[in-house]
Amino acid sequence: MRTDIPTVPILGVRVAKLTEQAALGEVKRLFEGQQEAVVVYANAHSLNVACANPAYRRVLADAALVLNDGSGLAIAARLRGDVFPANLNGTDFTPKVLREAADRGAAVYLLGGEPGIAETAADKLTAAIPGLKIVGTQHGFSPDVEAVVGRIRASGAEVLVVAMGNPAQELWLDRYLTATGARLGIAVGAFLDFTAGKVERAPAWMRRAGVEWLYRLAREPRRLFQRYVVGNPLFLGRVLAERFGLRRNT
Repeated sequence: MRTDIPTVPILGVRVAKLTEQAALGEVKRLFEGQQEAVVVYANAHSLNVACANPAYRRVLADAALVLNDGSGLAIAARLRGDVFPANLNGTDFTPKVLREAADRGAAVYLLGGEPGIAETAADKLTAAIPGLKIVGTQHGFSPDVEAVVGRIRASGAEVLVVAMGNPAQELWLDRYLTATGARLGIAVGAFLDFTAGKVERAPAWMRRAGVEWLYRLAREPRRLFQRYVVGNPLFLGRVLAERFGLRRNT
């Protein structure tokens, strides 16, 4: 990430401190640049994972843009005496990135989710975003990674949207983005599941209140118990420990 982008350091990761408009400005700069670039979203869960996974932490450190996702990051910033001007979560911000791609005529490829999810998401996205050109889709469970990379390259995609969960999606982009020929890779978590309708989003009032995670936990308690019930207090404990210098990102 450019050194002149304002950031909030959280558990060793520099998270961009941007308004939505400024973040879109950075995305436009990445579209216009000559270098490949990866955009990622950081939330409490992903930073917990980064604390235990040095390779993943390195990928976050090397990303062209790390955006704040969720109330956990907002709390962490406040504990540092700082504030994020917007919640730039992947489900709301990624469509804006895709609108920019549509405006530029940039070809997009969707990778991830269970079989059929990416195709359904593609249909809904092209209906919602005029001019969006999705040139291919692929579920996230193919054992033949080289074949997947080859199909993406053959499609001529310039933007690669990867939805495999943390840290798999970021590590995948770090390893294979160059080989795909795409110039911009975006790690988007559950974005394709939400878009396809496989997972229902929380009501708007819960999203505004920063408690969408409670809705998701209620819908999938067994799968998300570790992430939220265990993970959220662990994240806040780590942030407090970092804030008062008790330990370093462990």
